[in-house]
Amino acid sequence: MKNIIFISPNFPENYWNFCYHLKNNGMNVLGIGDCPYDNLTPELKGSMNEYYKVSSLENYDEVYRAVAFYIFKYGKIDWLESNNEYWLERDAQLRTDFNINSGFHIEDMPKVKYKSRMKENYIKAGVPVARFHMVDNYLQCKNFIDEVGYPVIVKPDNGVGAAHTYKLKNDEDLKNFLETKDDEIYIMEEFITGQVVTFDSITNSKGETIFETGNVTPNSLMDIVNDADNCVFYIRNKVPEKLAEIGRKTLKAFGVKSRFTHFEFFLLTKDQYLGKEGDIVALEVNMRPSGGISPTMMNYANGTDVYKIWADMIAFDKTEKGKENSQFCVFAGRRNGKNFVMSHDDIYAKYGSHIVMEGPVAEALSNTMGNYMYIATFDTEEETNQFVTEVFENH
Repeated sequence: MKNIIFISPNFPENYWNFCYHLKNNGMNVLGIGDCPYDNLTPELKGSMNEYYKVSSLENYDEVYRAVAFYIFKYGKIDWLESNNEYWLERDAQLRTDFNINSGFHIEDMPKVKYKSRMKENYIKAGVPVARFHMVDNYLQCKNFIDEVGYPVIVKPDNGVGAAHTYKLKNDEDLKNFLETKDDEIYIMEEFITGQVVTFDSITNSKGETIFETGNVTPNSLMDIVNDADNCVFYIRNKVPEKLAEIGRKTLKAFGVKSRFTHFEFFLLTKDQYLGKEGDIVALEVNMRPSGGISPTMMNYANGTDVYKIWADMIAFDKTEKGKENSQFCVFAGRRNGKNFVMSHDDIYAKYGSHIVMEGPVAEALSNTMGNYMYIATFDTEEETNQFVTEVFENH
């Protein structure tokens, strides 16, 4: 029996499904989290063999002692994972310290966490990357901007999501950013006019995909956060073959094996320095599933169970779970305080047969994903876009 440590199994809330399928596949599932055991859902409690509570997952010494306890009690740990961007480096440090061979170790982190380093492997995969400059002083930044032109994007070189990401449109914006920014290391990139598209996959130990899907984000997450806007993205009914080929090449360039990944690209919407309209350009890689409820949306879109596929990869290095249908699954996250035309009852009256989930967004995710979500499925992209237009329409 393999011993699997799952870090923070209670967040996001849907991650109990990973634990359930691991245990169902005969794995010994050992959770570590900072949520009191009595506050865990019955589904999660039943999906673990044991749970170790720490006062804070931020406290490395406590988490270290938890792993040591499990090793003392159960022996060798075969896997350690959180599937969570926030804990990616923590996971790698624990694997390194305890010689757990599955997954990334701390020396692997720069190429998968630092946006400046990601570019090396995107280039290796043959994918164009935005020109960039590591933020230092006004003169050097201005020299870079003179080359690429305004606007430019600045963001933490090692960041999570769209936090602290800004569009600078002129010299005044640049000066203000430099005067008020925190001590993080920032990267400055030329602005790309394009739509964010993704290639999401689960790979086996040979780096081969055993599951593929992808989503489209019509609006920039940066704008959603900075403008307190509504959030929308949808899982496609099929990954375009051109994007799938680029996604597989990127997996190979990064040496990804035995992981659930979420790779982001720009689909250019007009001709520009990096290519022609319709070309695909690098954005960033995420060595974990797309965030929040996205894995469940993948299930609805593909008629499958990605939680089981991932657990099958851990247990058997393959899966028999296939896709039973192909449709669009859309997330519409409405922001509190907006004067929407359609009420909750109106939405259900018109789209009730399409809605598969709805409810409040977890507070930790609401900054990016809105405050109240509707998840719905449609046969066509046109129907999907019509639903989004009506749900977000304001008076």
